Amino acid sequence: MFRKVVHLSLHFTALALGIVGIIAAFKYHNLNSIDNLYSLHSWLGLVTIILFGVQWLIGFVTFFFPGLALSSRAAVLPWHVFFGLFIYGLTLATTELGFLEKLTFLQQGGTITRFSAEAMFVNVLGLIVVLLGASVVFAAVIPVPQASGDDYTPIE
Repeated sequence: MFRKVVHLSLHFTALALGIVGIIAAFKYHNLNSIDNLYSLHSWLGLVTIILFGVQWLIGFVTFFFPGLALSSRAAVLPWHVFFGLFIYGLTLATTELGFLEKLTFLQQGGTITRFSAEAMFVNVLGLIVVLLGASVVFAAVIPVPQASGDDYTPIE
């Protein structure tokens, strides 16, 4: 049960911070007379946060809120895992598109050059995000052998 509470809490925190981020982006755009939702980055960001909210809500009702039959929970679990990884992939794509969009604006405006230290930093950061994303997906899908004596607890 502790792991469920941690999972639920961390994802709720991520969802709340994502919503705060989107609100901040809209406020910044509105204060600076910049159009909203004009780029693929913004579209994917909005789709991602909406799907994440739906995923969190379904996960809460299915796995945390008492009363749902074990068979129903077991049926939902593979879909929960799939959509969790899919949404995580959307998050990674949105992040990379955000890096690219900002870098393009800075280069077009003459603020930085193509091979400046800042541009290289953003590129390296993009590679780190890809590697982190791959390691998280790998950790999520690779089977972990259970040593004998490990306590197994079914979905409750």
